[in-house]
Amino acid sequence: MSLIAWPVPVPDLPADVHPALADAARAASAAYGVIRRSHGRAALAEEVGMGADGTPTMRVDAVVEEAIAESAQRSGVNLLSEEIGFLDHGSALTLVVDPVDGSANAASGVPLSCFAGALVRDTLPAEALTTWLDTGRAWWARVGHPTAFRTSGRTRLAGATVNLLRPKSANRDAWLRVADRAGRLRILGTTCLEAILVAEGSVDAFADAGSDTLRIVDLAAALVTVPAAGGTVIDARGRALEFDPDLTRRWSGIAAATPALAEELAATILG
Repeated sequence: MSLIAWPVPVPDLPADVHPALADAARAASAAYGVIRRSHGRAALAEEVGMGADGTPTMRVDAVVEEAIAESAQRSGVNLLSEEIGFLDHGSALTLVVDPVDGSANAASGVPLSCFAGALVRDTLPAEALTTWLDTGRAWWARVGHPTAFRTSGRTRLAGATVNLLRPKSANRDAWLRVADRAGRLRILGTTCLEAILVAEGSVDAFADAGSDTLRIVDLAAALVTVPAAGGTVIDARGRALEFDPDLTRRWSGIAAATPALAEELAATILG
């Protein structure tokens, strides 16, 4: 058994985070810390079921999500999550979460994974929280309020730093079109954390280059946090990004420093 020795810290949360969102984030970190101390890399990555989104569920996802489900029940809010789907607790508030974004990284010990969640009232987002599991660093934003961090403000793709979802056979040409025009590319394997890097200006944009891979749980936190920092989140094909409990719906999401950069990225992806 090959254990991941480093401890998982308690996330450093702002005081104003909604209690339900804060409790879910702390529950995620605690559960990840426990399973990392007791299971090796192969066991963490083992597929133990099929998620509500139609993709296999790793053990690390299942364990962390179970802790978040218990948290949502304690808090009396509904839950929409990657593996378990929608849990109705009769509340006007719903936590829309990706329990462990970057599951493959988390299972193998690559320190690039996060909890990401948005608190939604009916169908309208109210606030979002993303916590970097390996460091405890947290980003929080509330709709209608500016954040302490800002995007880079870049408006052109030429020379931009762009993070991309890994290419697939069906979107290889679109992926290469973006790669040819950008100044620097990264693939980190964690959509939610990469969108946060756009919000704080560390990178100029993140995109799924037309593979229609991303679900609402992948984009929920970004839809609050990136606009609060001056950026924008769109679908490359112009489809509305909606808080829908149907996790089979997919988008080619783009998070960018400015609307101009987002639109140029979309145009480049579509060719």
